[in-house]
Amino acid sequence: MTFRSIIFAASSTLALMAGAALAKDSVTIGLQLEPPHLDPTSAAAGAIDQVLYSNVFEGLTRFMGDGSVVPGLAKSWDISEDGLSYTFHLNSGVTFHDGTTMDADDVKFSLDRARAEDSTNAQKALYADIANVEVIDPATVKLTLSKPNGNMLFNLAWGDAVIVAPESIDDIKTTPVGTGAFKFSGWVQGDRITLEKNADYWGTPAVLNSATFKFISDPTAAFAAVMAEDVDAFAGFPAPENLPQFDADPRFQVLVGSTEGETILSTNNKQAPFDDVRVREALAHAIDRQAIIDGAMFGYGTPIGTHFAPHNPAYKDLTGGSAYDPERAKALLAEAGLADGFETTLHLPPPSYARRGGEIIAAQLAQVGIKAEIINVEWAQWLETVFRGKDFGLTIVSHTEPMDIGIYARPDYYFQYDNAAFQDLMTTLNGTTDPDKRMAMLQQAQETIATDYVNGYLFQLASLGVAKAELQGLWANAPTQATDLTAVSWAE
Repeated sequence: MTFRSIIFAASSTLALMAGAALAKDSVTIGLQLEPPHLDPTSAAAGAIDQVLYSNVFEGLTRFMGDGSVVPGLAKSWDISEDGLSYTFHLNSGVTFHDGTTMDADDVKFSLDRARAEDSTNAQKALYADIANVEVIDPATVKLTLSKPNGNMLFNLAWGDAVIVAPESIDDIKTTPVGTGAFKFSGWVQGDRITLEKNADYWGTPAVLNSATFKFISDPTAAFAAVMAEDVDAFAGFPAPENLPQFDADPRFQVLVGSTEGETILSTNNKQAPFDDVRVREALAHAIDRQAIIDGAMFGYGTPIGTHFAPHNPAYKDLTGGSAYDPERAKALLAEAGLADGFETTLHLPPPSYARRGGEIIAAQLAQVGIKAEIINVEWAQWLETVFRGKDFGLTIVSHTEPMDIGIYARPDYYFQYDNAAFQDLMTTLNGTTDPDKRMAMLQQAQETIATDYVNGYLFQLASLGVAKAELQGLWANAPTQATDLTAVSWAE
């Protein structure tokens, strides 16, 4: 070997070593869904929180990986005896990524904006009980409620309640400015979003210097990207059939946990013939949940018979009320005057559980005479046509918001269920703090929507992730739809 070759070889080795060292300060995360925009306070897309929750934006309270609610931008709070006022004491020295100070005025701006009459916040109803937001001083803000709400600290932990600033709100959808441990760096639409460490972070700083979220919608491409180590981890891995292969490979770790994602066959309750409870019940009995779990999710998922997470202490197993029974389904359709069946639409957004599950469900419905036309849509189109436009018959989606049974108390929500008794029950629940009474009411609520067959309840989505073996600090469970990188690091 010549002297020049030795020098070249040594230089190449040093370059590779430098690259490897650099990689230990950064991470590339694969995700299936790209956000439609970057404002978590004005859209229902969980894909926004998946990238930005806790990383870029923070709220007064926040969720931890175990589902607990802990202080966020608020270091503490006082609740009045009557439950009508919450006084939050803010952490000091907090600044937004543009250098402006975060104080009580920003909290008031954010919460007033979320609950405003013209608000486009997807969870606006969660903050409707806030009658007034008062700035006591720059470090103290007081919320006065119109009635007690035992869920308020929980509601404030949602991504929909993160604190934003009036100075940067106009460009938030493309250039988000928060207070988190990472700053938004760039967005190449259709490809990736990059974040960089916030050197001026008020709390415990991030270990990583940078992070890239790479969007790979196709399950086969996702598998190839992980195997080739083009990504360091893939959150919400879309090809569960490949997990055993990763589990057997020492390069990787497989993360299997639970989510808050109730995967449902959402039904337009105001569109004929779904405005007839007998037709909705027929749908429920036409569906073989286990076949969907096995066929679309390769066995990962827990059957549900209502819109509630099985890991919640208040969960009630109601799957028996909608057991697979195609003959019963046919009888119910005949009873409703639809012995020859009917046609409808089935809108399927990109996630594998929807596209794969939709094919199985369409075949099952056909067995009882229901012809469902499959319409594959991108996420932005689903939000526009189904969620906002309510122009659909059936759709499949996983509701990943935590303990969100309250959506059934909103008649204008996209599946348009209008039950005054249920709405009254939710109002009473929100004003109740006694744990035993709350549990009883939550179980009553589960029973109500199950016996009304509001939607076809399929399964609780499992949290499936793959990561390089040396990567640590990722959430196994998903108490909210997020990829929290604030405590992620590489093992030495």
